[in-house]
Amino acid sequence: MKVAIVAQWGNDRTASLAERLRDQLRAEDVTVWLDAATAAELGVPGRSVDEFDAADLVVSIGGDGTFLFAAHGARTTPIIGVNLGEVGFLNAVAPDEAVETVLREVERFRTDGRVPTRTMPRLGVRGDGWSLPPAINEVVIQGAQRGPGGGASIEVRIDDSTYADAHADGVLISTPTGSTAYNLSEDGPLIHPGVSGFVVTEMAAGEGMPPLVVDRDVTVSLTVEETPEAVVVVDGRIREYLEPPASITVELANEPVRMAGPATDFFEALGKLE
Repeated sequence: MKVAIVAQWGNDRTASLAERLRDQLRAEDVTVWLDAATAAELGVPGRSVDEFDAADLVVSIGGDGTFLFAAHGARTTPIIGVNLGEVGFLNAVAPDEAVETVLREVERFRTDGRVPTRTMPRLGVRGDGWSLPPAINEVVIQGAQRGPGGGASIEVRIDDSTYADAHADGVLISTPTGSTAYNLSEDGPLIHPGVSGFVVTEMAAGEGMPPLVVDRDVTVSLTVEETPEAVVVVDGRIREYLEPPASITVELANEPVRMAGPATDFFEALGKLE
């Protein structure tokens, strides 16, 4: 079995836990890969996270940002999130339970040939001649700059019907997982993880419509005009710059996130936002 570990960079606690987990797994005759930054900190060989989809299990140690980074490399490989005290909507495992939890999943793999998982949807985004890796939290489409004198004219269509057509800083399309992140800061609604849908939130629109929750099977089509440049951002870190007029399509991705280990208590995590 191959287990890949991604630890939050520049954090002694995450590096120490990664080293302890690596030693325990190797003692169980498990092949262990570390992301390049963590490996360098521990003085051992490492791998690119982009290779981690070839592992049987990925372990993310840190906050939600580390989880997003790890999950983009993991693709559909099962992933466990270890939470180091942040809000942790994506990280259900406490540090002192990490080794035991991972070893339990290793044993399940050896017994059943698979790691039991539950899925979370991702959003796919594409345009004319380009596409980006699927989003776990959100896709943002915005003009060259936000605020007075910025923004863009953005038409939003849900399947074949127009939902909004106005000047706005941007539009944010979020998964239920991402509803607690950027979407919430833009006054979008929280969506329980069990809801089969996405939320479309206009960002500072001149003639704004309220945020709209749509079924996960719809296609959201956007047309961006009246700005020298537009940018599409996936999960706050992957970008595609466009020259308007530009058309963008957002819809359910074929690859979900596969979560292993215990589930996060959504309402307990919400309490940490206060």
